[in-house]
Amino acid sequence: MKKIFILGLAILAAACQTLKNNVANERSAVEKVNVFLGTSGDHGQMSPSASSPFNMMSIGPQTYPHIHSGYEYLAKKFLGFTHSRIEGVGCMGSGGNLLIKPILDSDAETLLLKKQESASPGFYQVAFENGIQAQMSVKHNFGIHQYKFPRKGAGLHIDLSHAFVNRFVAEAHEIGTKSISGWIDTQTTCDKGVYRIYYELEFSNLATITKTADHQYRIAAIEDATEMEVRVGFSSVSTDLAKAKIETISINDLSVQTTAAWNHHLNRIEVNGEKDREDLFYSLLYRGLQAPFLVSETDGTYKAIDGSIQKATSPIYNGWAIWDNYREQLPMLSLAYPERFGPIVKSIANLYPYGKNNWATKYESSPTVRTEHAIVVLLDGYKKGYPVDFNTIKDSLIAEVDRLEYTSPDKALESSYDSWALSEILKITKDSVLSTKYLNKAKDYKRYWEKDFADLSQKDIDKMPARGMYQGTVWQYRWFVPFDVLGLKKLTGGEVSFLKQLDQFFAEDNYNHANQPDLQVPGLYNASSQPWKSQKLFRNIMLDTVVQTYFNDNSKGIDSYIGRIYKNESQAYVRTMDDDAGTMSSWFVLRSIGLSPANIGSPIYYLTAPVFESVQLNWENGKSFHIRVSNYNKEHFYVQSVQLNGQSLNRNWLTQEEISNGGTLVIETGALPNEKWGKENQWISATE
Repeated sequence: MKKIFILGLAILAAACQTLKNNVANERSAVEKVNVFLGTSGDHGQMSPSASSPFNMMSIGPQTYPHIHSGYEYLAKKFLGFTHSRIEGVGCMGSGGNLLIKPILDSDAETLLLKKQESASPGFYQVAFENGIQAQMSVKHNFGIHQYKFPRKGAGLHIDLSHAFVNRFVAEAHEIGTKSISGWIDTQTTCDKGVYRIYYELEFSNLATITKTADHQYRIAAIEDATEMEVRVGFSSVSTDLAKAKIETISINDLSVQTTAAWNHHLNRIEVNGEKDREDLFYSLLYRGLQAPFLVSETDGTYKAIDGSIQKATSPIYNGWAIWDNYREQLPMLSLAYPERFGPIVKSIANLYPYGKNNWATKYESSPTVRTEHAIVVLLDGYKKGYPVDFNTIKDSLIAEVDRLEYTSPDKALESSYDSWALSEILKITKDSVLSTKYLNKAKDYKRYWEKDFADLSQKDIDKMPARGMYQGTVWQYRWFVPFDVLGLKKLTGGEVSFLKQLDQFFAEDNYNHANQPDLQVPGLYNASSQPWKSQKLFRNIMLDTVVQTYFNDNSKGIDSYIGRIYKNESQAYVRTMDDDAGTMSSWFVLRSIGLSPANIGSPIYYLTAPVFESVQLNWENGKSFHIRVSNYNKEHFYVQSVQLNGQSLNRNWLTQEEISNGGTLVIETGALPNEKWGKENQWISATE
């Protein structure tokens, strides 16, 4: 009896130790994020800069040479540190303001060669071969640089005119006893407009501020100092408000606060599965939570895109890449972050009264890109339950759609999408006559489709670009009718022909995941009698070896890529594949949890197999939606059966409302497709 008792105590002790070890080994979501993913070459165009959620202030390294976000992982030489960027966008990026460089002995040419660096969400640090060490952290529109020097003679070089691709326009500033404050105007992405940032820089251990050239200063530390701090405040409205952002908090406490903010956002979606998949997931989810930027002040004041100062009762965002991220990142926010997406939708609608352009205006409040298909986002938000006052912007929406071009095959399809969205919006406003007018205009895509996309025997169907199209081929753009897949099927010759042509498209490696024009095509099988083919394609693109024959700088057949697209390393993605403000990251995030938008503008998500054993969405209203994979095997991705809240579900889609109401979804997977599941009660977009 005694031996049994002792054995029981031993087992209990071992169990307690195991539990203790498991708790100790449990990693927070932030610890799973690799901020260096996609930071080398043209493989994502991202940076490891210290950032916080939806914050236009992003403090990070400026390397030589720099890529779009200012940083190249393989570069050893640093130019200093800058304070703004939009992650993963084209045209050599946007931002790069306020260059601060730590120097020795008043020498602005002090060589900064990277020795060792590390970073996590909200924090970046680097040590240089000359002994200088740098750390930085941020919270919303406030950041701290901390520099340590190997000897006396410490200082900083400040360049107020620095910007990516020499896009600096103008600046004005004032020198205080321990500070520099002012504003900077900079051309934004693709040189299309101008944004203004108001700032305050406050220096510790300051001896003198000396002008060394136009827009440039040397900040000398007091004689015995071997450390310096720079505290930075930003505002889109005024220097006074920028100065008000400055806090006395330590950099360590600031980092703790920002880590907590990131964990709060990242934990919105909890995934449980293989370690490498979890790490990849949270590294990509992190990228989907950096833009757009919250630009209004705490009292609601903000600068509108006509340059006027306004006041809103809802938070105002800026920093748009809608032509890219309307497809994936904004739908991801609409599902998982309603408290953010609601104000984002209102901010997009709020562009129209002040003169919305497709590209940036001359009075942007942050770096930004473009806003085509904003009308589709507004419709999508409304259909998902977010309030939009269409009546107040109705005339502006009509005027925008009336300006759309149909001068090339791709523009004809893109413009038809917006016409469809407008027809739906006009239906909401009970304007049936105009709704019918624009629906007919949208349906006219069929005429353009039959002219340019029906004949697959032409020699230029796999050329990029052909027939004046932008970043896409005839093969890729012919599927871009997300609002009327039923009509598209009929144009291809019906279900059998539609499937045959889709099969040919993928068999011949015509799909291009390096760009967005055909991003929705792997999901089109969900709108057919063979949905299991989308299940396989999603898994292949997320986790398996694929063949990519297109890049943004050439046509098919030149230096094809064979390998994984989503890799948790500095050269992630395929070359020329920009993340585009979280677009491509969010594509992975949604499909990895088993969901994919069916059509932006419709509150529908197709179902696929998660790559995790379980997923849970946790909203701030206390509701949660639990997705569990029964008979889980990490290699299985074909859906066998589905239960929603205990009831069998034979359709392969859910509505936003069904998910947001909370509950449990159980997906059974297998090694072989169940060719019967998902064929009943199909959801297929249609204009008839």
